[in-house]
Amino acid sequence: LVRMKFLQLLSRKPEKLEMLFQVPFCQKQFPCVCLATSACLYSKKKKVNSYEQVDQEKYKNLVYSVTSYKTSAQTPETIFEEDNLLYGPPDKHRPLLKAETKAPKNCVPLINPNKRIPLLNSDSNLPMKIALQKTKMPSVTRILQQTISPQQAFYLERWKQKMILELGKDGFAEYTKNLFHQGELFHAALESMFLSEETASKEQREDAAISGYLSSVQHVLEDISEVKALESAVQHETLQYLGLVDCVAKYRGQLCVIDWKTSEKPKPSLKNTFDNPLQVAAYIGAINHDANYDFQVSCGLIVVAYKNGFPAHPHFMDPNLCSQYWKKWLLRLEEYMDRN
Repeated sequence: LVRMKFLQLLSRKPEKLEMLFQVPFCQKQFPCVCLATSACLYSKKKKVNSYEQVDQEKYKNLVYSVTSYKTSAQTPETIFEEDNLLYGPPDKHRPLLKAETKAPKNCVPLINPNKRIPLLNSDSNLPMKIALQKTKMPSVTRILQQTISPQQAFYLERWKQKMILELGKDGFAEYTKNLFHQGELFHAALESMFLSEETASKEQREDAAISGYLSSVQHVLEDISEVKALESAVQHETLQYLGLVDCVAKYRGQLCVIDWKTSEKPKPSLKNTFDNPLQVAAYIGAINHDANYDFQVSCGLIVVAYKNGFPAHPHFMDPNLCSQYWKKWLLRLEEYMDRN
């Protein structure tokens, strides 16, 4: 109210301004000076805006780029490029998931202590080939697919979307179909080689779809002997799951479950094969608990063959490594059983 009266006086004659500064308890009158009015109007300090202290010249380009960016020029392709630029490839040294550090509830051993091995195995030189029967038991492949980690699921889905952007939905479907077909042809060629103990037929060697794969594995085949099973079904009678083993044979004198894989990209180490070691460990455990097989296996081998003919990478899994992956497989199996 005092300020309003003061402003009213300012609008009147200057000689009346002096009357405003007469204080009841003070006999002296304030002179009519501008400083007196200034002191009343700016009795409070002006708040300092922290943004005014920013070096505008230094950040001029940044401010301009932000304020002038009206629309997004990003496309699906640039999003992938930006993702790779900002975050880089997946961290290959991630700490183990908490689920993998747990001890499995079902402590079924990898090697069956109750299985009796005959002193003399079957006289037949032909490898075992048991057909896979349709049952309610889940397969190893299905269990691994349905218990994939969120990280792997994310990167798999991102790869799929990237391929769809490049090839289209129909093109991607054709691409995956061709990969599956090439895998079938490659396995069939290997089977014919082991059964006849000769090299693949001329037609197979000249087939452009698999000729590179066959050339890729030639140096590995030289170390394989005594084939005991080919494309044969296995079943774990205790844990109730089944699968189809590519091959059981000796690799450099060690009996192994052998898994043949095809790839267009190099996989020089075992960790590049993702869940394949768990698959091999699951097959080893199934064979050792399957009454159809009169032998036990303690080692594994993953052979990654390349379409361009580059020498395949054989990843040998010794008994200790197989036991480690067997425990991880038991955890994945428990997770699957809990979900279903």
